[in-house]
Amino acid sequence: MGYRMTVRIWRGTAEGGALVDYPVAVAEGEVVLDVVHRVQATQAGDLAVRWNCKAGKCGSCSAEINGRPGLLCMTRMSTLPRDAITVTPLRTFPVIRDLVCDVSFNYRKAQEIPSFAPPAGLAPGEYRMWQADVERSQEFRKCIECWLCQTVCHVIRDHEDNKPAFAGPRFFIRHAELDMHPLDTRDRRPQLRNVHGLGLCNITKCCTEVCPAEIKITDNAIIPMKERVVDRRYDPLRRLFPAWRRKR
Repeated sequence: MGYRMTVRIWRGTAEGGALVDYPVAVAEGEVVLDVVHRVQATQAGDLAVRWNCKAGKCGSCSAEINGRPGLLCMTRMSTLPRDAITVTPLRTFPVIRDLVCDVSFNYRKAQEIPSFAPPAGLAPGEYRMWQADVERSQEFRKCIECWLCQTVCHVIRDHEDNKPAFAGPRFFIRHAELDMHPLDTRDRRPQLRNVHGLGLCNITKCCTEVCPAEIKITDNAIIPMKERVVDRRYDPLRRLFPAWRRKR
């Protein structure tokens, strides 16, 4: 059965804005994106909001619902209070207008990560991997780049000055995906430590909690990469034999 409620949506630009209340009808089975679209269609035709697939696969409709980062298309109204909800843009990134943010920070970080580098002389089609190695990094390829893990990470959410030296959870799993590939020949650990700030992560697991793809970002990517970085830096055998390199 449907009901009526108030949706408070942040309206404004980088120069400033405020929450605006919209009374709206909610039908059974709807998600937050349905309600935002109804407001856009009937009361605020100039409301800016990103969306594409409405199936939790594109990551476009990221926003904060009652202060918690989530996908508008995957958050059911039945899980929220029936009197009023608040929808605001991602707090970590600059606002362009209304619910649309400038997330170009993430694309700049992506460009800094070197691509996969197979062994010299190994042609496409000659790659051979154990199934266990395939499955190990396959989880990380489920990322839809919704940037929820990036926006909830307090290292950059609460400290803007950390952004130049911190890549964030999404790119730690990219590093892990490549470093755990048995045929990748690059040593990515120095970049993780010295350029992308892996050491700043204090493993609160907030990134894992908001991931719509249910990737175990902390346990399966960040912690193993921290262990690899520490192993490389403090292993006494490597101090004795600095030229020794082994992929794990």
